[in-house]
Amino acid sequence: MSVETVKAYLARYGASDRVMVFDVSSATVALAAEAIGTQPERIAKTLSFLGEDGAILVVAAGDARIDNPKFKATFHCKAKMLNAEQVPALTGHPVGGVCPFDVPENARVWLDESLKRFATVYPAAGSANSAVELTLEELEQFSNARGWVDVCKLMCN
Repeated sequence: MSVETVKAYLARYGASDRVMVFDVSSATVALAAEAIGTQPERIAKTLSFLGEDGAILVVAAGDARIDNPKFKATFHCKAKMLNAEQVPALTGHPVGGVCPFDVPENARVWLDESLKRFATVYPAAGSANSAVELTLEELEQFSNARGWVDVCKLMCN
């Protein structure tokens, strides 16, 4: 996958022209916030975990961390992040560009409640130097999310 394939995917929703591509890296929450010019918490990071039959992708606010007991209670497995080799194979995207769009069929997308504080958020768009601004409703629709979960806790400032 690449930013071009994500743009083609988002074209189905009339949103391909909203993808931003930067001359600098946006591979981390801090770098993405700097590239966009927004608060780090508004970056919608896609965390990728090993599930029983594929990846579990949790899209969470930039200032959120997985709460292991909540994750285990929700998904009935330990929160084991994908390693660098597993990421492209199980998510369809490179490390730093993992996003909830156009993922393999066995990659299940969930949206974390930590995002609900914002009118719009910025997930990556398939590369380590891209993002797209979406409303929560658009994020839910475009990602084909299976629903909302509460598996994160906010980091202390």
